[in-house]
This record gives sequence, structure tokens and C-alpha cells, in this order.
Amino acid sequence: MPLTKSFNDTIKAELQTSAAFRRALLKEAIGCMIAGDVETGKSVLRKYINGTIGFIKLGADLGRSPKTLMRMFSPSGNPQAKNLFEIVAYLQRTEGTILKVVNRAA
Repeated sequence: MPLTKSFNDTIKAELQTSAAFRRALLKEAIGCMIAGDVETGKSVLRKYINGTIGFIKLGADLGRSPKTLMRMFSPSGNPQAKNLFEIVAYLQRTEGTILKVVNRAA
């Protein structure tokens, strides 16, 4: 029986070829965090970073250690809001997108 590609490899390949998928995954990560599911949001954001620019480039561009950034998005990581929002702002700029919070009650 042939081996199948791993889930992470499939996600990475899709991130590298589909701008719509990249934007949707970034939106999903932030949406999870806003909804209170920070652990899932960090996990999805980690996959997004690994599949797009990578932690080495992210660290270089933000003047941070890639290992520190990886720890922030690990299951036991606890990024400060300032650091998290700085990273999200950077990712939005590199993706060429702007995420908004919308009031659904209106």
C-alpha cells in the first residue's frame, strides 16, 4: 500500500499555491483566538507560519529569535497580546489582507 502525504505536508503545499487558502487559514486562526479557543488558534497560526514565510524569516523581519517565536505558538506557549498582535499585523501585511471584527447583531 503506498504511503499518503502527511496532513501537514498537504496543508503546506496548499498554502504555497493558494492565496485564498492562505487568507482563509489566517482568518480561521484569528477567529479561533477571538472566540476564546486560543490553543487551536495558536496551532493553526503555527501551521500558517510554517507553510508560508517560516519562523526564520518571521524572526529576522521582527528582530526576534525564531526559537522564541516557535515557543510562543507551541501548546505550552503563552504569547503576550502585544507580541501576538504585532505578528498578526505583520502577517496581514505580507499576505496583503486586512482582517476585521464585524458586529453580527447589527
